[in-house]
Amino acid sequence: MAELDLLRFIAALAVVAFHYLVAYASVWGDRPAELFPALAPIAGLGILGVELFFIISGFVILMTVWGRGLGGFARSRFVRLYPAYWLSLGAVAALYAITGAKALNPKLSPGEYLVNATMLQRLFKVTDASGVYWSLWAELRFYLLMAVLVIIGVTYRRVLAFAGVWLVAALGAELLGNDLLDEIVMPRYAPYFVAGMSLYLIHKHGSAWLPWLYVAGGYGLSINAALGRVHSRVEAAGFKNMPVTDVSVIITITLIFAVMALVALGLLRLRPSRTLTALGGVTYPLYLFHGVVAVALIPVLVEDLPPWAVAVTATLVAILLSYLVHAFAERPVQRLLKPRKAPQSTSGPAVQVEKASVP
Repeated sequence: MAELDLLRFIAALAVVAFHYLVAYASVWGDRPAELFPALAPIAGLGILGVELFFIISGFVILMTVWGRGLGGFARSRFVRLYPAYWLSLGAVAALYAITGAKALNPKLSPGEYLVNATMLQRLFKVTDASGVYWSLWAELRFYLLMAVLVIIGVTYRRVLAFAGVWLVAALGAELLGNDLLDEIVMPRYAPYFVAGMSLYLIHKHGSAWLPWLYVAGGYGLSINAALGRVHSRVEAAGFKNMPVTDVSVIITITLIFAVMALVALGLLRLRPSRTLTALGGVTYPLYLFHGVVAVALIPVLVEDLPPWAVAVTATLVAILLSYLVHAFAERPVQRLLKPRKAPQSTSGPAVQVEKASVP
């Protein structure tokens, strides 16, 4: 779905804008919001690019598991997540070991970097090597819940039951405030995943009142979650350095849900192209590597170039690096590990047997 490739790239670019133009004060040696006063109120909303990722993930992962066994699902997720992640982790470790850079330094021991290599560092209370890794922990827990659904069996009714129970549990966890329950149910992120799953049901099976009810419920809970996340950022940095209003957050979340609804209904369709496929491909590496590029490049350029030129240059370098990672690391590994299909026989009965055995 080419439109999802474009939306994923927009989400990644939004996160880059948030970090480069608002969040990375230690990288710039100054408050970015003061360097880009006209852009900061919009770039600050880029913090919600992750929320767009989550709702797309709910849509796409359900599409991925439909008709697939647990082994195929686990393998596809491993191949999708870990190769680029390990490269980015190595880049982070090398950056601070070789250059002695100070900005965004997680100050980890070799053992803590090894724990990060599992992507389970938050489970062991170890600091993320890169600030963007926090969302991967949410994704992993979502995959674990989806694995349970795959074991049960993915059908329309079971997905509806699963999504409904999860949404109610998320509301309950938000009200109870229990730490263990929060880790399992993810009340701040579940509304996006559930809404994405529900929108895929609408896309695949047509409109029905119950999936739309889940989307509406997810939207309501998402507003509260997004406001909470932005408020915590504003409280930490001050409104001057994170100039994002409640109204703008509500509008942004509304637009995210509206655009995804148009995708689900088939009203927003783009013709597949190599460009859109490439943009979709660089999305994950861009999310992982843009911080490394910022730390390595911005302090070097900031003395000789105006801030806007530094930001544009760093963004273009990050996109180029991400494309190289995708083309020469991710894709070769994915091709190597992709399961091979058995050759089909031309005889009628043999063909029928093979089709029946395909998960």
